[in-house]
Amino acid sequence: MRIGIACTLKPDGPLPPGAPDDLHEEFDSPATVKAIADVLTSLGHTVAVLGDGRALVDSLLKAPPDLVFNFAEGSGVSRSREARVPAVCEMLGVPYTGSDPFALAVALDKDATRRLAESYGLTVPKGITLAPVVGEYDGDFAEFAPILEDAGLTLPVIAKPTCEGSSKGIRGKCLITSAAEFGPAVVELWRNYRQPVLVEEYIAGDEVTIGLYGSDPPQSLGVMQIVPKQSPESFVYSLEVKRNWADAVDYVAPAKLPREVLHAIEADAMALYAGLGCRDVARLDFRVRDGVPYFLEVNPLPGLNPDSGDLCYLAYRMGLTYPELVGLILDSATARCGLV
Repeated sequence: MRIGIACTLKPDGPLPPGAPDDLHEEFDSPATVKAIADVLTSLGHTVAVLGDGRALVDSLLKAPPDLVFNFAEGSGVSRSREARVPAVCEMLGVPYTGSDPFALAVALDKDATRRLAESYGLTVPKGITLAPVVGEYDGDFAEFAPILEDAGLTLPVIAKPTCEGSSKGIRGKCLITSAAEFGPAVVELWRNYRQPVLVEEYIAGDEVTIGLYGSDPPQSLGVMQIVPKQSPESFVYSLEVKRNWADAVDYVAPAKLPREVLHAIEADAMALYAGLGCRDVARLDFRVRDGVPYFLEVNPLPGLNPDSGDLCYLAYRMGLTYPELVGLILDSATARCGLV
């Protein structure tokens, strides 16, 4: 089978002036593309790297593959950027791995996803989404004071960009513990990421992630616990932690949680996976407080870097190799698309 890899690569060169240092955090390295290509080639397929944007469209028009293996994040700040590749593939009649444009567009918007999750019976943290002020904010931070109270929120809270992945914008300082920190933290996120900011109650408890694969029905890869090595009472699974995970956390899978809690996490994950119409693979994040899983977000386009992807860490600890993980995604897509 001829398989094209859709991917958004980290650009070479310095960041634009004034850009946050995680501007390209979501994008993939050539090493990740090679790792996936090597697996697909070892399975007997012919592989071509399609890239993203115009290059991908040109390739699909000139020589459409039998299947697109999609993990392209898309560039810019559009909340639909992850939906572009599947939308183009559907227009051109080219089968692809993973979820459809709707699922990817909704899942990237944390506010839209939490509303959908709540409608399917999942428990979500209390929260409010704050639209950015147009232009440079020069207001008085005092006007932020009533926002939390009006939303029924009490400190501490955590602030994050609504439409980013790979923990972009989520730093330790996003855990806001005083009223004086609130306004400046929100405005800084507005300036750096040019999108609304989601402010949620901080759920003090176990950070977990669950991987699902397949489509009809999906199956669980297992639940993984992210255990902080220090200060568990104020732990944020931030970008700093992910960049320095070996010193900051332990990844434990299967998660050491009561059986009934694990069942609740799996049931919630399955409900949202089905509700969104996710296909082939997704990873869902929760915080567990007093035995109750609180849904945080779903990633139907999870990172597949063999050395830094949470889904990969989970798979390894559940006894799967990297080729086996990629193979599960491919097998699900080819069966779903009738390519076997």
